Amino acid sequence: METEHNPQGASAGSAITVGTFDGVHLGHLGVVEYLRRRAREEGLLPMVVTFERHPLSVISPERCPLRVASARECDRLLEEQGVKVERIPFTEDVRRMTSREWLRHLRERYGLRLLVTGYDHTFGSDGLDMSLDDCRRLGREEGVVVEDAPIVEGASSSAIRRALAAGDVQNAARMLGRPFSLQGRVVHGRRIGRSLGYPTANLQPEPDMILPRSGVYAARAILEDGREFPAMVNIGTRPTLRVGGGLSIEAYLDGFHGNLYGQTLRIDFLSRIRDEIAFPSLAALQDQIGKDLRNLKFQISLLSLHNECPKPSDAR
Repeated sequence: METEHNPQGASAGSAITVGTFDGVHLGHLGVVEYLRRRAREEGLLPMVVTFERHPLSVISPERCPLRVASARECDRLLEEQGVKVERIPFTEDVRRMTSREWLRHLRERYGLRLLVTGYDHTFGSDGLDMSLDDCRRLGREEGVVVEDAPIVEGASSSAIRRALAAGDVQNAARMLGRPFSLQGRVVHGRRIGRSLGYPTANLQPEPDMILPRSGVYAARAILEDGREFPAMVNIGTRPTLRVGGGLSIEAYLDGFHGNLYGQTLRIDFLSRIRDEIAFPSLAALQDQIGKDLRNLKFQISLLSLHNECPKPSDAR
């Protein structure tokens, strides 16, 4: 989808929403949809202003959450919705801006005419003490219309993090509107999976990304060239092997033959198969991997069947 540039040109101004937009879940998409509609009605450029790093990394680093999606992925998802994305540094100067100074900054730099706020959104160093009516009044004084977007219930970044911490990737996907995914470079491992007959790709995601709870998952792997493979993913410490080295993310791509070292791999998590457990022997582990693979194929076939079934509204 192309960005909806307004027919009057950039001088007509912008409709803007501001936030971290971590994950770009269904709640965020509801705000963006409202932003696009109001921008179209007013002949403005729809724009999302977000930050290079989470504001809490400056305000209270110990409370800064892990990311649900990388900044690059969030930008891509937002741009697909037909809005312009501006990612700016969150500095001490930005932190100290009052609500009035922040509105003026957005107006002078981006031509702000309409500000759309989402659920629980505040702006400015004094924003916590301001009601929506206060923000609207301040907007009128600064020549900016301030509107609250409708709330999309049942989706939040914190709820998605809780679901992932419990290993509930299907509930996370419901709130995201798509599978939760990890993307990273394939690095060298100990090649133990290869010795068991199941060579795995060891994924190194960005360090600030949240990981699902340790366990074995059914997933879809997407290669740099766009090819997709069913994947069985293990997140954990490999207790049977007692190799140490901390947490690892290993993916066995069913049907893939080749070398992935150095490539970027994306993993879409579809469902949880089981907990990670210690087996009494490598033979027992090998046998369980075979069972997990059959489970993976069953999960993939169910998903394919679900996707091919007509929706109730399509039935005749």
